[in-house]
Amino acid sequence: MTEAVSLELLYEAPGLPADPLPEALAQVYGGTLGFPPSCLYANFVSTADGVVAIPSIPGSNKLIADASSTDRFVMGLLRASADVILVGSGTMAASPKSIWSPEQGYPPVAAELAELRQALGLPAELPVAILSASGRIDPDHPVFAAGGLLITTDRGAEAVADRLPAAATIASTGATLDISAAVAILRAQGHRRILSEGGPTVIGSLLAGGLVDELFLTISPLLVGRTPDDGRLALVEGADLLPDLTRGRLLGVRRDADHLFLRYALSATTAASAAP
Repeated sequence: MTEAVSLELLYEAPGLPADPLPEALAQVYGGTLGFPPSCLYANFVSTADGVVAIPSIPGSNKLIADASSTDRFVMGLLRASADVILVGSGTMAASPKSIWSPEQGYPPVAAELAELRQALGLPAELPVAILSASGRIDPDHPVFAAGGLLITTDRGAEAVADRLPAAATIASTGATLDISAAVAILRAQGHRRILSEGGPTVIGSLLAGGLVDELFLTISPLLVGRTPDDGRLALVEGADLLPDLTRGRLLGVRRDADHLFLRYALSATTAASAAP
């Protein structure tokens, strides 16, 4: 490991699943990391005032993360633990060179991340699924040459069918892009652990469908503010989670300097039962 990264374990709920992390990864992460056999988990980084994306700034995720190497380490670790990663077309467009591999997340521990995937019985290459209702995507994006799966609509599939590389595949959820059907497609392909790195609209749809089991949320020490016309995005966009609520149960808290790394189990609850 060529960079000094470390996480201070402040709290971890008892009895969490524990995967066989290679020693170098376990030493940095502290505590345990593991998931139930079937689990959909999401990973986000947010400023302290709740902004997760600034569309007007290219690569705003790096700004929001405050250039945290430890956040990149956690990203790589969560990717290495997944059967498949799910991203939206907006995230894909904002990352023109990414194939969302664990080693791209944090290259200094590429060998250890590969060792973890092997220990979990997962293929060396992490499959990637991209959501796009319209099919208006860049067919030359490297994720498709690497074998990416495009989940779209009948209309989107027709629009892009002859433009993708031979390695890519397409699946349709019908006339509309149905997030529950998209997850069902991934489950039918044998993917038990699904990691969402989609943006605020994707997680909004997933939360509205009651599909997210866990949320990993990095809080950076930055405050960037919001104005009525700047388009800065919060964690959840395009979904109304009322009158029911999604409630988090804290599973873990880690710290690196001024960054906090939170892990929540999510469950739906009613507004009445959530009231004090």
